[in-house]
Amino acid sequence: MSYEEKTINNNPFLRFLVAPQWRLGRHIIFLSVVIWFISTAEPHYLAPWNTYIKLEACFVILFPLYTNLYWLIPRFLFRNRYGHYAAAVLMLAGLTGLLSLAKHQWLDPYQLDPRERHEMTNPLSLLLFAVFLLLPSTAYRLFQRTILDNQRIAELEKISMQSELQQLKNQINPHFLFNMLNNVNVLTQQDPEKASQVLHKLSDLLRYQLYDSSREHVLLTADIRFLTDFLNLEKIRRDNFDFIVSKEGEISNIQIPPHLFITFIENAVKHNVDPEMGSYVYAWFDVFGDELHFKCVNSKPQQTIGKNGAGGLGLANARRTLELLYPDRHSLEIRDEATIYSVNLTIQL
Repeated sequence: MSYEEKTINNNPFLRFLVAPQWRLGRHIIFLSVVIWFISTAEPHYLAPWNTYIKLEACFVILFPLYTNLYWLIPRFLFRNRYGHYAAAVLMLAGLTGLLSLAKHQWLDPYQLDPRERHEMTNPLSLLLFAVFLLLPSTAYRLFQRTILDNQRIAELEKISMQSELQQLKNQINPHFLFNMLNNVNVLTQQDPEKASQVLHKLSDLLRYQLYDSSREHVLLTADIRFLTDFLNLEKIRRDNFDFIVSKEGEISNIQIPPHLFITFIENAVKHNVDPEMGSYVYAWFDVFGDELHFKCVNSKPQQTIGKNGAGGLGLANARRTLELLYPDRHSLEIRDEATIYSVNLTIQL
């Protein structure tokens, strides 16, 4: 959930001010306050003119406010027609001031105290009063639109991020399967028994990808088991290959996005093939406090095998996935030395 969504959901007053489903309630409360304020005001005119004055006061207040809220602001201000909006507000304020001025002039004979004169009988004062009467409604609509626009932007960013993550997963998984099927194809000709073992392990991997990787989060232990199966497949295929997967700390209840580490392990396996000497991949998982540390070290052949585009794409996708899932909450260090290649990743859970 985004920060804007949490703020609105955790603040009932803010939710009442901006949520569309509370629009009727807001109007009822506002109208009730205006009517109560005007009806309880001290009378200044003879009956029944005082009642007419109060009805006229309701109209003078509510008509420009609602005209501004539901006609001027959507038609001009929200369409970036600021000059037209300013002119329309001045015209509406002028009309409101003229109505108030006419009211005071026509009803002076009916005042309870003929010596009492209303404070705002000057046309300029009435115009300024009408303008300031409209300002709160404009400020409210701008505030409401800002909050709702921020919420929509956060929702669109969330949808975009989920879509991009799914695309990244769809790029990684076929690449992984393509490599494994190529390995099986070679083994069926060289060692059918090993090919059978590989297919059995591969079925476990596919089961994990079909049922677990579709979830938003998986247990870290399940992902480590997946990586271990993957390395076991490589060990079956290559006699001179060795690996270690080490686990430390409280990892049993840690949840992570699926396939977060497979790119680094797959890259380590792919580029450490040495037909003359043995090769290895060592991986460490350590949970300390609220941090997950992952380290992967692999040997490098004496004659470096050129990297193809797919390997570069896998690492680029891994970096992008980390940026989307853990913005400002991860550090990734990759070191390419003469005899080893290492990856150090720290994630704040």
